[in-house]
Amino acid sequence: MNVTKSQHLYSRACRVIPAGVNSPVRAFRAVGGTPVYMESGTGARLRDADGHEYLDFCNSWGPLITGHRHPAILSVIRSQLTRALTFGTVCEQEVVLAEYIIDLLRRKIPDARIEKIRFTSSGTEAVMSAIRLARGYTGKNKILKFDGCYHGHSDSLLVKAGSGLATLGVPDSAGVPASFTAETIVCPLDDEAAVEQAFVQHGKDIAAILIEPVPANNGLLLQRKEFLEKLRYMAVASGSLLIFDEVISGFRVAPGGAAQFYGVSPDIVTYGKILGGGMPVGAFAGRNEIMDRLAPDGPVYQAGTLSGNPVAMAAGLAQLKLLDDQAYTRLDHLGKLLESAFNAARLSWRMARLGSIFWFYQGDIAPRRADKISRDSMKTYAEFHKYCLENAFYLAPSGYEVGFLSTPMTETDIARFTALAIDFFKGR
Repeated sequence: MNVTKSQHLYSRACRVIPAGVNSPVRAFRAVGGTPVYMESGTGARLRDADGHEYLDFCNSWGPLITGHRHPAILSVIRSQLTRALTFGTVCEQEVVLAEYIIDLLRRKIPDARIEKIRFTSSGTEAVMSAIRLARGYTGKNKILKFDGCYHGHSDSLLVKAGSGLATLGVPDSAGVPASFTAETIVCPLDDEAAVEQAFVQHGKDIAAILIEPVPANNGLLLQRKEFLEKLRYMAVASGSLLIFDEVISGFRVAPGGAAQFYGVSPDIVTYGKILGGGMPVGAFAGRNEIMDRLAPDGPVYQAGTLSGNPVAMAAGLAQLKLLDDQAYTRLDHLGKLLESAFNAARLSWRMARLGSIFWFYQGDIAPRRADKISRDSMKTYAEFHKYCLENAFYLAPSGYEVGFLSTPMTETDIARFTALAIDFFKGR
């Protein structure tokens, strides 16, 4: 591939931006080569600075479920731009989107009693705020999270597990004092015994259980419904809250996200990505008695200069309105075509999938825990990533990241990609 312009841009970037990127995985360190600089996107396709076109399975890491520059979304953005980019005050757009989401969630996950929502500017902010709210509501300090789930880069959540079944987290990044993670307990996924042990040791002080119900930041580690139900039971029994981090899975696996798909109701749920229609956004939501603890009504402080930004609110509402039953049926149909055809080839690599999220893994059994992922398989994925680029398919530049489908994709697109993947993984 001729990537002369991308190479030049990367060289310039490295002189003024740390490692040349504004988010680590974009540096292509896991797959090798020069990051591909994108210039435009239309529908399901991307065009890079050197003129190559790709079928886009990254979807800006998930938000672009209706593809790049959907006309309906562009229309409302253009309309809003004629009035204002931002206000820093209350605006009608945030009210309309909040009403739409609350009505949708009441219908799709009625047991959760999602009654109020507050917007932020990112998923990291949303989860950070949800944790503070859980602590303020319960009067407890500790958070139980799971190895293999990512919840943004706030200090208390950048933790890794120790050697025990359930251990207090230790910092997973330089610059994070151990005292910041001392209140975070880390358990392995798919392990009820570890959760029970954590509650035996720390139950009186656990404010919340925090989990991606569809763990999709360290492989696609699909969980058993029974495990999520166990977390629901433990939260109720201990007076803790159950927080679902649905920044990725929200509005993607179902209108009501994983909570609807699994039939397990959280106390607080966080959103992002799809919610913004391609614009930066985050949100957290819950029932009245929890959400009313937020300032200015309650003692839990949370704020944001660009929260409820009118452009993001308008774009998000337009995208959510596009996601009708027909859209979800189409996405699931494309996903089934991809999964069934690839797995029918009976290769040493397989595919895990939920709705429009998919992931390639090596082995016969889909991992449910981070420590079950083959580390050696990442070398093969790096070769696959390069092969895909050379054949006009763009995937995330890490074997631990998932792929996403979008509504503009066609059966022909899926068939071409499946054939390419099968051809590559044969004999590997």
